[in-house]
Amino acid sequence: MRRALRALALALGLTGAGCGFLDDEPPPEQLVCRSDAECAAGQVCFVDGCGNPGGDIVVEVQPHPKAGLLAQDFPVDRLRAEQNLELFSPVRLTGTVTSGTTATEDGGTAPVPYRAPIHLLATGDSRLIPGVARRYETTLTPDDGAWVLPVGSGQYTVTLTPVDPSLPPLSRDAFVDPSSGGMVAFDLPTASRVVTVAGTLMLQGSKRVDADMEVQVLDESLRPLSQRARVARDTGVFQLVLGADDARRATVLVRATPVNAGDLVPWKTFVVDPSTILPIPLELGDPGAAVTVEGRVLEMNGQTPMAGARVSLQGRVAGGGTFKGVPVLTDAQGRYQLTSLPGVAESPLTLVIVPPPSSSSRLTPQQVAVAAVDTVLPDVTCPERMTVVGSVKNPEGTGPASGVRVVVEPVGALEGYPQPPLGFESPLTTNSDGNFALALDPGEYRLDFLPGENLPRVSRFVTVPAGTADSEVMTLAAFTLSRGRSLSGRITLPPDPALAPDGIAANASVRFFRVVTVGGRPESILLAQTVSDSTGRYSTVLPTR
Repeated sequence: MRRALRALALALGLTGAGCGFLDDEPPPEQLVCRSDAECAAGQVCFVDGCGNPGGDIVVEVQPHPKAGLLAQDFPVDRLRAEQNLELFSPVRLTGTVTSGTTATEDGGTAPVPYRAPIHLLATGDSRLIPGVARRYETTLTPDDGAWVLPVGSGQYTVTLTPVDPSLPPLSRDAFVDPSSGGMVAFDLPTASRVVTVAGTLMLQGSKRVDADMEVQVLDESLRPLSQRARVARDTGVFQLVLGADDARRATVLVRATPVNAGDLVPWKTFVVDPSTILPIPLELGDPGAAVTVEGRVLEMNGQTPMAGARVSLQGRVAGGGTFKGVPVLTDAQGRYQLTSLPGVAESPLTLVIVPPPSSSSRLTPQQVAVAAVDTVLPDVTCPERMTVVGSVKNPEGTGPASGVRVVVEPVGALEGYPQPPLGFESPLTTNSDGNFALALDPGEYRLDFLPGENLPRVSRFVTVPAGTADSEVMTLAAFTLSRGRSLSGRITLPPDPALAPDGIAANASVRFFRVVTVGGRPESILLAQTVSDSTGRYSTVLPTR
């Protein structure tokens, strides 16, 4: 993602002090453009360069999520002014779950349907629209081994976890198309195909962990191979159930985590040979006694206390585990008090400060030394957010585009910084000169420009560096909006007595994306979004030349 966003940032023609990645001109193969006038006839200047405004379009329609009518994605080969969208029947992921076989009258065998409750989790993304994630889950009882899960079209990892804790979870990959849905089959192991792995989790030596802990076996891609199992608090004993094939793996990961986030206990991942002589001994490592950490946070001027900032500590601790403390808010004097585990000299803890939305100071991570005694940290002055400025012109350079709504969406993190929080930046509009200014934390962002009803939206990506005291302003090259063309149509689907008896998709969400390749990776840019009315009609505006 960062490589692709970097290429997109270059395509913006960014300038300004401190932007070291802009020393050289972008290579011509990146198709850099700032207005449609720089493009060939019939082309439009997109964030990735000049392109056909009617090509590489994928539309996503969500008819009625609460009723189980979920996302369907369709490529659009040629856009028309009247673009009707005919949906398929509700998309379903269907499946079966069996457990073992039974003898049949003809001397053969047949699978035995599993009829006890199961939990299903499908995580994945659209197959046609890069970056659009999808997640669905439910708990149900199979009907004679068969089950149905409403999902959107896409590609998924489906994890089935029996409610019965004596059986391990299973994961399968599935592809779900709007026209045919998807199908996946699970065969749970019988008692003879299940291996119980026993172990003990101790703090250090014979010292027990003074907290409720749970453990789980994972594969190298962090897929679950066992259910989560509680560790007996009085003895440290635990039992994990694996399928026989997984028990024969050379190594697996066993992750130990505290049940309650507020417990002052680190989490830790162990590499384990499941065939080792039982019980498997796991040692969390003694991180030391909890300590009190106090400090004060100041606004960028170094004098005004920052009230309402969210402050937390995290990092590696003694024993090799990872600690993540519960955040607290600073008081009116900018002071905070945390309870933490001490850090280690070779790997300091990170103090993470997230200023309140009203502050102009930026998100600030800072390495701190937390000793094995109560600690008062030095005051932290949060630097000012980087100011990102730019200007927008009306189509064909007819003057500044005023009143254009600008919306900021964080899409990635810089190395050493957490991803900026959502919702910290209120939407704004360009002024009478078409100018805008945004105060942004270090990170990667998508800027969406929404001109109004008669012009199409435009998106730009920008990477905001941490900067220094001498580089507080980042200037984006001015760009020109495209002309718009109206697009309308009706959304229909096969009549369904329960969901849509008249075959009309009323109040459906519709989104048009442009799908391109940037920096060798597929990317999607949202071009327009709207909602159909009670008759299934929708209308929107897309770019044109």
